[in-house]
Amino acid sequence: MPKKPATPETQDEGILMHAAKTIGTAAGKIAKLAGVEPEPRAPAQSQKVPKLAKKEKHRLPRREKKALQRSSK
Repeated sequence: MPKKPATPETQDEGILMHAAKTIGTAAGKIAKLAGVEPEPRAPAQSQKVPKLAKKEKHRLPRREKKALQRSSK
């Protein structure tokens, strides 16, 4: 598949990205020479989704339920 010709917008973004990388590299080298160390980061903890709690329903067995319905009539 042939490459698309570069448009002026993508060329500008390429130049800006290149400049940003260059500036970042230079800043990193200067910081390293100055003895600045990045703060240690705590490892990211995964958030677990808790399981749904079972409901405490009081359910009678079928025979007892039917017997209660008959006796209440």
